[in-house]
Amino acid sequence: MTKQLLALITLLFGLHLQAQAQDPCSNVRYAEAVFSQFNLTSNLTYGQNSNWANSNTTLKLDFYEPANDTLAARPLIIWVHGGSFIGGSKTDPDVKALSERFALKGYACASIDYRLGFFPFDSTNAIKAVVRAVQDLKAAIRYFYKDAQTTNLFQIDTNHIFIGGSSAGAITALHVAYLNDACEFSEYMSASALASLGGLEGNSGNPGYSTKVHAVINGCGALAKYNWLEAGDVPLCSFHGTNDGTVTYNRGLVNPGTPLMYLDGSRMLHERACAIGVSNQIYTFINAQHVPYISNAAYMDSTERFVRDFLVGVMGCNQTPLLEANAMQEQALLYPTSYCDGSPSSEICGSNNLVEQAATMELLVYPNPSEGLVSVRSNFPILRINIYSLEGKILQTFVTDPAFIKEIDLENLQNGIFILEMEAQNHQITRTKIQILR
Repeated sequence: MTKQLLALITLLFGLHLQAQAQDPCSNVRYAEAVFSQFNLTSNLTYGQNSNWANSNTTLKLDFYEPANDTLAARPLIIWVHGGSFIGGSKTDPDVKALSERFALKGYACASIDYRLGFFPFDSTNAIKAVVRAVQDLKAAIRYFYKDAQTTNLFQIDTNHIFIGGSSAGAITALHVAYLNDACEFSEYMSASALASLGGLEGNSGNPGYSTKVHAVINGCGALAKYNWLEAGDVPLCSFHGTNDGTVTYNRGLVNPGTPLMYLDGSRMLHERACAIGVSNQIYTFINAQHVPYISNAAYMDSTERFVRDFLVGVMGCNQTPLLEANAMQEQALLYPTSYCDGSPSSEICGSNNLVEQAATMELLVYPNPSEGLVSVRSNFPILRINIYSLEGKILQTFVTDPAFIKEIDLENLQNGIFILEMEAQNHQITRTKIQILR
């Protein structure tokens, strides 16, 4: 009888240990606020670099951790504040609140400052500002990998490093995670110009260490091209207001007071991720504006719960979700594009499934090069034609009738290469380069 009881106890203990091994969130750590206090270490230097005005900037972060924590390896969330790449701080209310709340759940959190400012206030310089922010976030990621491999002061589990932010911070995090190749960026910046800034990796600090992350938290952000998100990429969590007039919910012009460039918003990224099998969740704030949770407690509570559920899922925790993803409010139309190797990707997306177009959209533009008058023909009825600079700035728009087969007048453009974008009546989109040469 004693032997049987001992065997039973041994079996139950083994099952308990097995359950703990399978559930990193044992004792509801990461799922609930299991700590009553957190410790804050402010103004740690993680790097330095020259800003837009060629003045040296020291890069700082604030580090949050649960007080009296005995765990030797904690997941890390690096938060990036918003502010249109011209303002904001690592102590902004949203990133501060999220850092504090997730530190009480057992995470280590870092809220970073990065290089701000650009002038003139146009798309060309906005792109450079994004590159600088990407470089600085990568330096911050390397900072924690370096620490884990040297002093281990912060006790970070480098298998669970997550990045996220709001607005410009989310844009930065998305580009760090999904912009992997400089050739993808060639439409926005020449190779030489990118190299002069330090390339995508940059030289903001901690060279030689990894910049690998394991999930992205996107608060009202966007990505320049949704198709930079590819099969096998890290999971994505998005939350966005449907009436966001600064960074649009679907696809549109980023407009922090001055229209800058077209970006693909959270709805587009969700559709793309679903289509290619990347794990993702999206929460929609119906009729809400830009970053509604920064000043609304109810929205912040929903944001916290949604991110919490996403992260415990990424880590394989056995926890019941508190806040389920809600229904989308719009259908995203994924536009035809090409990858760096020249392979075509002609796609549209309905619901959550990618479907092949029934017919290939063909666009004929001639003469090319042109002195200014250009004929445009398509096998699909044309709804709209947009002309962009290579930096992504919209220069001209032609709204047409469905039977449009005419010349468009580009004589006001200077000599150079431009992007002609055609939107068909069925909302399919195709692009081609055109040269003005006189």
